[in-house]
Amino acid sequence: MKTYTFIWEQAIPISHAEAWDFFSSPLNLAKITPPGMGFVITSDYTERTKMYEGMLISYNISPLFGIKMRWTTEITHIAADKSYFIDEQRFGPYAMWHHEHHFREIEGGIHMTDKLTYAIPYGAVGTIANKVLVRKKVNDIFSHREKAIEKMFGKL
Repeated sequence: MKTYTFIWEQAIPISHAEAWDFFSSPLNLAKITPPGMGFVITSDYTERTKMYEGMLISYNISPLFGIKMRWTTEITHIAADKSYFIDEQRFGPYAMWHHEHHFREIEGGIHMTDKLTYAIPYGAVGTIANKVLVRKKVNDIFSHREKAIEKMFGKL
């Protein structure tokens, strides 16, 4: 199975605590996801729900061509010092999805790094689909995310 890894970095003028509070809440993911993806969390969480290892988060999403699908991720790791957490797909469109969220304090704010490793099912067809469509879609999602975060919190 061929895997693909991308890294996105962004400096945000907020405190570590503010960054953690925002990015560790599953409900905030919809705020930074492109609206055209029809992203809806179906898990029964509230604003006060705290993330924990083993937490399963279910979504409805339309990643390509308006095709609706279910997606479930699990929070598999949370650093005790709140410097990172990891989510992994348990059910969804990818053969594998491993997303690391890292937070490091810098002068004036926080440096956030997203490291995504994924694989597409269907062998050679999946490899072609990644080259033609999926890679661009993933980059578009994270580009939108960067702009949404900048609009909400500013730029450092």
